[in-house]
Amino acid sequence: MKTGILKNFRNSALITLPGITFAGHAHHGEVSTLIQILLIFTVISIAPSILIMMTSFVRIVVVLSFLRTSLGLTTEPPNQVIIGLSLFLTFFIMAPVIGKTYKNAYIPYTKGKIGIQKAYKEGIKPFRGFMLKQTRLKDLELFVKMAKIKSVTSPRDVPTYVLIPAFMVSELTTAFEISFLIYLPFLIIDLVVSSLLMSMGMLMLPPTMISLPFKLMLFVMVDGWYLIIGSLVQSFK
Repeated sequence: MKTGILKNFRNSALITLPGITFAGHAHHGEVSTLIQILLIFTVISIAPSILIMMTSFVRIVVVLSFLRTSLGLTTEPPNQVIIGLSLFLTFFIMAPVIGKTYKNAYIPYTKGKIGIQKAYKEGIKPFRGFMLKQTRLKDLELFVKMAKIKSVTSPRDVPTYVLIPAFMVSELTTAFEISFLIYLPFLIIDLVVSSLLMSMGMLMLPPTMISLPFKLMLFVMVDGWYLIIGSLVQSFK
């Protein structure tokens, strides 16, 4: 019995796994499958960085974090809620850009109409257009100067590796500007409450304990979430 098993094992000249061949030369389709799998895993591994660097995520999450701080809250809303809301708002804002990439790059590539290089160029165009629209010219010129690129005649000629950091710096600047406008009314409430407590001699009473209900009441009365989310989404139009 054992001899028959060993004989069958010795006679097998080829051991194969899905998409991988250990004997002879691999077929063209198998190599293409391996490359596609490698590209998929590469995209999955860098997807968080792409989400942060090339979308509206940075501006949204920074503004929402500043909003929580300006209200005087430390854990409410929790970080999971802020990040989750930022993610879904990012998908909402980036839906047209992702749709163009899917239509112009992914579908033609899967049907074999274009190659991988053409698919990359067509896929990156919508993201470049989005980033160029949101990037300040001052930040773009700074990174072009640091990269020592002299052949740039217009913003559309800027390489992607230069455009991405310029876009991130512009997003942080815009996020801080919006956060300042949000922080200002709550700061006024804190100053008024502190002055009143000091005039009444209540120096041992923390001002934040008294100002927090007033800030929450103001935020609810003006429908704060409606205004902030609407303003954030419209800032990308």
